[in-house]
Amino acid sequence: MSDDERGREHPTVILCAGGPMLLRGDHVIEDADGVRHRTTRPVSAVCRCGKSSMQPWCDGTHKLIPDKSRP
Repeated sequence: MSDDERGREHPTVILCAGGPMLLRGDHVIEDADGVRHRTTRPVSAVCRCGKSSMQPWCDGTHKLIPDKSRP
């Protein structure tokens, strides 16, 4: 199986409805202050609601905010 075929089989970026962006593999995320963060896990969750206390990473806070306010 080629790398291209593997990429289609396992997306490297997944947007979870009402939740985080999941990144599979190596990525670099830039936070609101311009600081760059490299992913260190096989799958990393990036906050999309803006409420996480661990920015830019998701801490599950999106589960506590009203559905209409979620990404």
